[in-house]
Amino acid sequence: MSTRNNQLDEVFSDDTYQLTGVAIAKDGRLFSCYPLWPGPHQYSIVEIFPNNRVKPYPDEQWNSWQEGDNGKNKWVCVQAVYVDAENYLWVVDPACPNMEQVYDTSFKLVKFNLATDTIEDVYRFEGVLSNKSYINDVRVDTHRRVAYLTNSNEGGIVVVNLETGTSREVLRHHPSVKHDPSFTLIVDGKEFRKQGQPVHLQSDGIALTPDGEWLYYKPLTDNKLYRIRTDYLRDEALPEEQREAAVEDLGRVAVTDGMIFDTNGNLYLGDYQNYKLVRLTPAYKLEDVVADERLIWPDSYSISTDDYLYISCSQINKQPDHNEGENKRTTPYAIYRMKLPA
Repeated sequence: MSTRNNQLDEVFSDDTYQLTGVAIAKDGRLFSCYPLWPGPHQYSIVEIFPNNRVKPYPDEQWNSWQEGDNGKNKWVCVQAVYVDAENYLWVVDPACPNMEQVYDTSFKLVKFNLATDTIEDVYRFEGVLSNKSYINDVRVDTHRRVAYLTNSNEGGIVVVNLETGTSREVLRHHPSVKHDPSFTLIVDGKEFRKQGQPVHLQSDGIALTPDGEWLYYKPLTDNKLYRIRTDYLRDEALPEEQREAAVEDLGRVAVTDGMIFDTNGNLYLGDYQNYKLVRLTPAYKLEDVVADERLIWPDSYSISTDDYLYISCSQINKQPDHNEGENKRTTPYAIYRMKLPA
């Protein structure tokens, strides 16, 4: 493949450390995160400055966790960063190094006030999630005061009532949060495996419609897409079977990691099998957006106030674990941006 598209501008690259998330604030401040996976690791969250300069966020102390430390007030293994409609930064820390086991019930969702760079709230999941969970991504409805997260190790949607601080995991046993067993994931011409075994990851990508009425979500390692009215997620008294019955199967779209809605109701998804981005229009038409050889496992997305789509590329498919021990990465981990198409 030798496709390079001038729609994509590189805004950050890191030749050493594997990033996953991206979040652009309303004033243009840019953040990324680095999970604690195999390979070199320095900081968990950084704020990005011109010329690839970074600063640990919110400070060195939060980014100093080592095995044996208390993980409750440090980053253990950060997976995602997200800026909400009110310009607060949210950080998802599954606290599950190498996706193996949660460290000392340290999983947390942390809300930062970007005006002061101070913590507003910390939501914890002890008693709600198991030590095999991996909270992966988050969307926040600032109007209804609720956050939604995916659990990609086990499958499930976590609903956080931001007023009370209480959390529940729902749809835990529903097929929509599980890898489709009939689907064989082919990446770079071969079945996607980790240490020789086929990789099956569960609910991962998540997106909230602009009006907050629908939550879209999908497993990481197949091409199925689902949605549910958020009413059914927020209703704590609803029997689980009624919630499960409300899930809508939208069929097969693309094999994506993260996804995001623009303000017009277009859903942007990666297609990491084919090094491209696609979008699902409000009329459910699937359209190609951009193909580019640099889109090596497009991972997470954020949209700026001036309508640029920011894209992080985590190159998961190039990791040694997925290539019989060989590191196949040839270019830096990177964040790109492109103007949203009309």
